[in-house]
Amino acid sequence: MSARARRRRVSAATLPHVSKNGASVIPPGTSVREAFRTPVQAPGPTAKLHHPHAKGIRMSDSHNSTDVTQHQAEEAVRTLLRWAGEDPAREGLLDTPKRVVKAYRDWFSGYESDPADYLRRTFKEVEGYDEMVVLRDIEFESHREHHMAPIIGRAHVGYLPTNRVVGISKLARVVDGYARRFQVQEKLTAQIAHCIQETLQPAGVAVVIDASHECMTTRGVHKRGVSMVTSQMLGTFRDDARTRAEFLQFIGIHGGVR
Repeated sequence: MSARARRRRVSAATLPHVSKNGASVIPPGTSVREAFRTPVQAPGPTAKLHHPHAKGIRMSDSHNSTDVTQHQAEEAVRTLLRWAGEDPAREGLLDTPKRVVKAYRDWFSGYESDPADYLRRTFKEVEGYDEMVVLRDIEFESHREHHMAPIIGRAHVGYLPTNRVVGISKLARVVDGYARRFQVQEKLTAQIAHCIQETLQPAGVAVVIDASHECMTTRGVHKRGVSMVTSQMLGTFRDDARTRAEFLQFIGIHGGVR
């Protein structure tokens, strides 16, 4: 058996940080090495687990009960490199942990803000404009939470203002705010729509997302050129077929053909 195979031949039963259902249960502040030495009980049904969607939790250099330090994050990358059969001390990989952590700060910066804040400032001096406002082809990058693989796509956002509008760049920032988190496309679509609806209180909101998923193109079925389309219609866009059709025409979708 090769050295690489021996490193991988570890069952869940020998890992004290793995619960019965296979979930990793490493307490905050515990290093990977300590987790292998010290038995850790899986959380009971009433245990509270910190989740990155929780408000106020962010990636940080400082350490407290909810944060992971820069050093801990870099050590996690080194662990994955060793698991893959690499040597983190090799010259070409010496700075890789630092680069990966820096990239994660960018990719998942959405946890550090509330997208609704971008919509707080509105404008009322629009001469009574109450027709559709549509922003097409908002490019975004996200990561699918199931495999941490990239989602690359475009979002189309529209709303029917009642008595106020927002700067068009703010709609793009809302898309980015939710996209820069671990996501599934269905949830991303709904989050964008509900954020606009709840904050601006327009007559209706429409969101369509067209994206490709690297978890499908680079692994698993390996199908390239496939895109996924999701939509969320609220208010007038859901209730009025003509309004919905007008929005779909604006973004270039006519009777299911684009």
